Amino acid sequence: MSNRDYYEILGLQRNASDDEIKAAFRKLARQYHPDVSKEEHAEEKFKEINEAYGVLSDSEKRARYDRFGKEGLGGMGSGGFHDYSADFGDIFEEILGGFGFSSGRRGASRKSPRRGRDLQMAVPIKFEEAVFGLEKEIEFERDETCSRCSGNGAEPGTSPTKCSTCNGQGEVRQVRQTFLGQMVQTAPCPTCSGRGEIISSPCTTCRGAGLERKRVKKKVQIPAGVDHGTQIRLNGEGGPGVFGGPSGSLFLVLDVQPHQFFKRRDNDVILNLDVNVAQAVLGAEVDVPTLDGDAKLHIPAGTQTGKVITMKGKGVPYLRRKDRGNQLVIVNVAIPTKLTKDQRELFEKLAESLGTTVKPQEKGFLDWLNETLGG
Repeated sequence: MSNRDYYEILGLQRNASDDEIKAAFRKLARQYHPDVSKEEHAEEKFKEINEAYGVLSDSEKRARYDRFGKEGLGGMGSGGFHDYSADFGDIFEEILGGFGFSSGRRGASRKSPRRGRDLQMAVPIKFEEAVFGLEKEIEFERDETCSRCSGNGAEPGTSPTKCSTCNGQGEVRQVRQTFLGQMVQTAPCPTCSGRGEIISSPCTTCRGAGLERKRVKKKVQIPAGVDHGTQIRLNGEGGPGVFGGPSGSLFLVLDVQPHQFFKRRDNDVILNLDVNVAQAVLGAEVDVPTLDGDAKLHIPAGTQTGKVITMKGKGVPYLRRKDRGNQLVIVNVAIPTKLTKDQRELFEKLAESLGTTVKPQEKGFLDWLNETLGG
């Protein structure tokens, strides 16, 4: 595993898009690929580029890397290029595609097993569901192997025949000698369009594609403590593999709806609470909402606007941990705008006893609040 930062290796900012990651990889792969590069240590640099791309091109691995660094990749594959299941074959063709050739020593057929497409869908959930987790039924569409022809594209009772032009390889090749060495010019077979087979009687259900669109229902477990934007990967629930390859994955992107009262900051929840002047001055015990229901909260005498009172263990559960964050109650002393005659008289007497002296503050309320909540 490389010790360098993966974004640094590819020359990217941490907010780089998927297209920018792929473009950076292509550029560097063209520069350092051992088949075309004359630079010293090109092979080592190329392996390092592969490793970085293998993580950053995979949405789940990238999310874990961004949050936990390389330690968060444990058990997910962090060694050579193949551990990342990055689709390098097509990019390799593009690297040398500018010359119209592919490497003669690859020898890979267009009919080699290929992994199916990954799918993604947004899943809206309530704030409380993100906090405590739930089992949720989702419904989505995906391509599946045609049930009528079992994926071969031919009407039952008939079979595809091997293409005589490409001998079933799906591509035609011509070996040529170039300044890069012996290269093989390849192109999809014009007779079978790269399939390697000729279907004389296409399946009436899939029209020869071998796939049919289906709507799927599935129950998934959403763990406690997830947040807005959290991705859950369901292996094997994506598009079907090609030529015997494995199915892709389905990525669920959680869309957590806002709560009426609570706001989330990491695993803490924040509640803004209004108290009246008497409660702030004299102190009080009040009922406040929490994620677990109403609970008693002690307001100390002399409480000022902006005071933060911590209710330990009343926040969001940590993923893969048993403890929870806290609830932070930010107190706001509500100043009445309308007073009865008796209330006004009481405040006038209080004003006389307190005097009229004012004291400038070195820091404003927002400065103090930012310091208290850590920015």
